[in-house]
Amino acid sequence: MEFVEPIRSKKQIDALKKYLRGQNIRDYLLFVLGINSGLRISDLLKLQVEEVNNQDRISLREQKTGKRKDFPLSDTCKKAIQEYVKATGHKSGALFARRKGGNPISRVHTYRMLSEGASRVGIKEAVGTHTLR
Repeated sequence: MEFVEPIRSKKQIDALKKYLRGQNIRDYLLFVLGINSGLRISDLLKLQVEEVNNQDRISLREQKTGKRKDFPLSDTCKKAIQEYVKATGHKSGALFARRKGGNPISRVHTYRMLSEGASRVGIKEAVGTHTLR
């Protein structure tokens, strides 16, 4: 098992945000929600548009622990959600839906997206889905 590191530099985080925003608004939103919520990737990928759109809080039961998690959405998250909904027109269904079909993207896609993005912006440390936490 490969150990991943958090991204400690605000400059690197901003560079990765900028890169992802230019590639795909969905992947940008996933990164923003991930780093601001601390949710595991399995919980992020289960989110539905109606659970986050025009909301001030997210409330869910964590898949791994079964614990209830309730937390406010930051202004950065709210803005990213609004941009995503406006750009895609998605009003319901999986928040992080695949381009073809309404199913959520996979953990593998998320890992590849983060890893490639980190590499493109010069992050040398091992990056994976747990990096978002």
